[in-house]
Amino acid sequence: MKIELEGSLIRMTPESESEKAELNQLWTVIIDCVDKNKKLVPVGEYIPGMKEVATFNIE
Repeated sequence: MKIELEGSLIRMTPESESEKAELNQLWTVIIDCVDKNKKLVPVGEYIPGMKEVATFNIE
């Protein structure tokens, strides 16, 4: 997954078919056109070289 930051925008570009499906699933959960949109809230720490997983809670 390619992730680009431009100011306050984040662009995520899937690089495989499985990433396309995963991004679509994430998009569907976060963007709810009928009710209110949800947000990703970081949990814990992401430390390159030590903790390679960034964890977020969907609120």
